Amino acid sequence: MLASTRRREILHRLLADGYVEARELANRMGVDTSTIRRDLDALARAGQVQRTHGGARPAPGVAGELPYAMKQTERRGEKTAIAAAAAALVRPGDTVILDSGSTTYEVAAALRTHESLTVITNDLRIAKFVATVPDIRLLVTGGELLGSVYTLVGDRAEAFLADYAADWTFLGADAIHPAAGITNTNTLEVPIKRAMIAAAVSTIVVTDSSKFGHHTLAKVAALDEITQIITDPQLPTGTAEQYGDQLTRTPYLIETESSAG
Repeated sequence: MLASTRRREILHRLLADGYVEARELANRMGVDTSTIRRDLDALARAGQVQRTHGGARPAPGVAGELPYAMKQTERRGEKTAIAAAAAALVRPGDTVILDSGSTTYEVAAALRTHESLTVITNDLRIAKFVATVPDIRLLVTGGELLGSVYTLVGDRAEAFLADYAADWTFLGADAIHPAAGITNTNTLEVPIKRAMIAAAVSTIVVTDSSKFGHHTLAKVAALDEITQIITDPQLPTGTAEQYGDQLTRTPYLIETESSAG
């Protein structure tokens, strides 16, 4: 793979996830970690990324709204189908915690016809959407903003969640692996994800099939801490069987304007 191609892919992952880790990129691209570090250094010199220990995040003022916009258009049909299956679990009067992310945003959209729900979220985009739905009570965590992904994190966000007992947490994931469990690229998000798991009776991981079979930097939870995983039907049967009855593949994809092409 040419350096220019690698660097475009690095920027794509950075804009989609809000953070990249050199070791994980090297595994994905089949190159040495030192090669990825040189790529990140070159992108930093160009003002496109900000280097961190072991990885990089968007340079201030560069990312804007792109990470969220990119996530919302990627695999849109899969995410909409996953969200529909997730929303079908929820009953009137339930309290739902929504993790930050584009798939959980689709869950919020799928819940808009449910009655008498309480939704708790640390995602400002989800909060903005839910605020327009008349029959949903909205609670937003406090905390510090991760601007590139519109996510609230930190001690105050975690303490906020500790005061509530929810029926459901719908959790996003950067990666899922049979042994490594649920992992996340951005370490800053891990404590609040764990607080969301602790605050709910049931935790449902909602993520598309591209996230399976590998792991990223920081562990969020073991698989036995998760109630159910919902993904799309594109996940190969052999991979799905590694997760047993814990995993549900939606029986269909929902065609959207972007997925229909």
